[in-house]
Amino acid sequence: MIHHTYPTLSYPSSKLPDVGTSIFAVMSALANEHQAINLSQGFPDFNCPEELMELVTRYMHAGFNQYAPMPGMPQLRRKISTKTEKLYGYCPNPDTEVTVTNGATEALFAAITAVVKPGDEVVVLEPCYDAYAPAIRLAGGVPIYVPLNLPDFSADWDQVKKAVSSRTRLIIINTPHNPTGAVMAKEDLDALARLIEGNDILVISDEVYEHMVFDGQAHYSALQHPLLRERSFVISSFGKTYHTTGWKIGYVVAPAPLTAELRKMHQFITFCAVTPLQLAIADFMENEAHYLALPDFYQAKRDFFVAQLKQTRLEVVPAAGTYFQLARYDHISDAYDLDFAKYLVQEIGVAAVPVSAFYHNKTDHKYLRFCFAKSEQTLQAAAEKLAKL
Repeated sequence: MIHHTYPTLSYPSSKLPDVGTSIFAVMSALANEHQAINLSQGFPDFNCPEELMELVTRYMHAGFNQYAPMPGMPQLRRKISTKTEKLYGYCPNPDTEVTVTNGATEALFAAITAVVKPGDEVVVLEPCYDAYAPAIRLAGGVPIYVPLNLPDFSADWDQVKKAVSSRTRLIIINTPHNPTGAVMAKEDLDALARLIEGNDILVISDEVYEHMVFDGQAHYSALQHPLLRERSFVISSFGKTYHTTGWKIGYVVAPAPLTAELRKMHQFITFCAVTPLQLAIADFMENEAHYLALPDFYQAKRDFFVAQLKQTRLEVVPAAGTYFQLARYDHISDAYDLDFAKYLVQEIGVAAVPVSAFYHNKTDHKYLRFCFAKSEQTLQAAAEKLAKL
């Protein structure tokens, strides 16, 4: 018998050696383990409209179960263009400026990898959604972090300007903002436009919570600003709008040259989004009342949750947008926010996300993020548990 000796396999080093499982998955797993009320991960505990589910079933039974066109179903892209014009006064060309993606996260990855080359710098305002920096780094780019101002988490445009260099390729903004719930005003986008005018800097405007702006404020989109519109990938999410985060359907509006580059990435990441879901959403978009009612729908949930939290020792300033509410606990404990969040799950029975997870260096300002896209029963039960703090 011949015995072969094989060399020891040496696996390649990680491209993201410091990246582990996302904080959302970690906290949800802890919630499941301890049977805690899960207000950590950002998904509703109620269903999408019945009519929308019936439309999906109808299209599946009608045989629409094969690949969709790479940019998205034409009828959905036309509906997106019409909606964009009604809301923001700009009608993008559905053939050359609208792309349907597998959720906003794929849209972000495709946009970043489409324009960021090795050595390029990308300005990121933090705390920020955790998908931004890994995509930048995988593209060979360098994230340049600028902290938002406390306590309102507003952008300091003078600091952003200082962070811009000759290597800056991209600035990423997010309004309404995850995790803080802050909302940028028209003046913020005017300031951003002045900052990038006369150079080649591009913008990603992450607007997935565009229909969740409260207290009479309006969402101001980069699509409403002529200069920003020429330089921006504007990203939206049907998952957020229609309570269907598990469907992973998003879209990008961008000028034709940027869309062409984004589609080169999209076709090799996922190629297309799910066909019957696209067709169902296209039909359901005729129901404008749904998304027009979302600000009041979610403000009622925010107001209910904030009122319930008054029975606790947590400090709360009502969120201006999104379906997330920050709460500060520094007068209760000096524990690191991740440790305090784990304590809440294990001892109090409520899961939240520590906001340090949204900073590249895990900065701890003693904030937790709670998702209030839940039933009143769930929110009340969580507040009753938090009152034990």
